[in-house]
Amino acid sequence: MAKQSSSTSGGNSQVRIIGGQWRSRKLTVPDAPGLRPTPDRVRETLFNWLAPYIQGARVLDAFAGSGALFLEALSRGASTGLALDLHAQAIHNLRSNLALLNCDNAQALHVNSLEYLSHNATSGFDIVLLDPPFHQDLLIQTCQLLDSQQWLNDRAWVYTESEQSPSSLGVPSTWRLHREKHTGQVHYALWQKQA
Repeated sequence: MAKQSSSTSGGNSQVRIIGGQWRSRKLTVPDAPGLRPTPDRVRETLFNWLAPYIQGARVLDAFAGSGALFLEALSRGASTGLALDLHAQAIHNLRSNLALLNCDNAQALHVNSLEYLSHNATSGFDIVLLDPPFHQDLLIQTCQLLDSQQWLNDRAWVYTESEQSPSSLGVPSTWRLHREKHTGQVHYALWQKQA
């Protein structure tokens, strides 16, 4: 996601897309409890890691929040995207931003991500973004569902943000840690599913 601007109006902030076709576009996001926009610096690092793989990728954002990570992936050349979130205002806002950007290759669904992912996938994803609300034990459950319900294509990339270090997460054994960093209290990592 993106850095929030210091100016707010009517309960909204702005995020800035930092690369790709929508570079420098500022979009409105709601100020709402639990929405933690990922700082620009972290997003820049993530998409530098993903640069060789993003073009033409199918992207899933399982806890879309402000949608900035999702929009960044689409801006940088992902072919299709699916965003999930339980927060109705966040999904409404993301749909508005997709319409504003004339983006017709993405879908935003107001759903419980764990329930949605508990069904077998009809088609897999190449890149999955996981930035769930902290302290709710959502990350590990989501990782297990992605693996067991076949949501990941072979050699898929999975990005995680967590309050714990990546080595302590207990992700599926077929995932290899590719890169990791932390900033403040947030650990972020990129994993790859092994074929």
